[in-house]
Order: sequence, then structure tokens, then C-alpha cells
Amino acid sequence: MWERLFFDGWDSLLRIVTIGLMAYVVLIFFLRVSGKRTLSKMNAFDLVVTVALGSTLATILLNKDVTLAQGAVAFALLVVMQFAVTWSSVRARWVRQLVTGEPTMLLYRGSLLPTALRRARVTRDELRAAVRAAGMATLDEAEAVVLETDGSFSVVRAGKISGESSLSGVQLAEQRHPQRE
Repeated sequence: MWERLFFDGWDSLLRIVTIGLMAYVVLIFFLRVSGKRTLSKMNAFDLVVTVALGSTLATILLNKDVTLAQGAVAFALLVVMQFAVTWSSVRARWVRQLVTGEPTMLLYRGSLLPTALRRARVTRDELRAAVRAAGMATLDEAEAVVLETDGSFSVVRAGKISGESSLSGVQLAEQRHPQRE
């Protein structure tokens, strides 16, 4: 029994190499056909699909009960579902909001927004770190700090704004939910 724990024979290794190469080619094919958005990291939904593709590849490689054809169908299903959701989210605002959520303003014109920080579960120290990472010494130097739908922070430097603001569409939490808290 112990010998099978470390080495199960050359057949199983050959299967992993053969299936691995073929599954990799199938995965690359589906990713190329589906476009760049399939592996983007634009939001949590995209991350979940990317992880699911990796998990599917691992299952195909290591589970002898899963055939290459079954794995290819699983890849195709994930890619088609990703395409359908992203296609729909570009065309229907409610789908986009359901899948990605909305960005959250955490600081506006140098002032922390405590309600938004609490709802987003972001500490003041994390927000200050984001401002420092943007090369600013004080919070007053920031026009805004936004928690994006992918979990990253965007820091907008205060100053003269000409043209369309990058903050268009990002509402203050107090404006969205004035009756709460």
C-alpha cells in the first residue's frame, strides 16, 4: 500500500502527461475563441470563472474518472456561460449590477466616509495605505478614493478637472441609502 502512495506506475504518469497536453490545447482553443474578456480580472465574477477553469483543468488531469471529452464540455460550458453573462452585462444594466456590483466611494474631497467604509469593511488604515501607494502624503491631496468592483482601490488626485470626470457614476453611499444608519 505504501508504495502506491508515492508511485502508482508509469501508466498513470503517462496518462497525466497525455491528457494534460490535450486538455491544455483544448483550454487554449476555447480561450482564444472566446476572447480576452474570459480571463480578465475585472470583477469577482471573472475571478471565479478563472479559478473554475483552473480547477476543471486539475480535475481532468488528476481524476481518472473524468475523460478528456467530459473536461472539454466543462471548459466549453464555463466559457459559454462567461460569454453569455458578460454579453448580457454590457447590454443590460441590471445584469451588470447583479454580477459586478457598484464601485464604492470611500473618501471624497479629503473626507473619510465612515458609513461607506463600514459597509465595504475597509479600515481607515487600509484607505490611508491606498492613498500612500498613490504617492500622496495627505488625504487632502485625494479628490476621491473608490473601492472598485474588483476589490482594488482607485485614488483620484485632487486638482483641476477638465473633461469627463472618472468619478461619473460613482455615488456617495449616503446618497444611495440616505435612510440607513
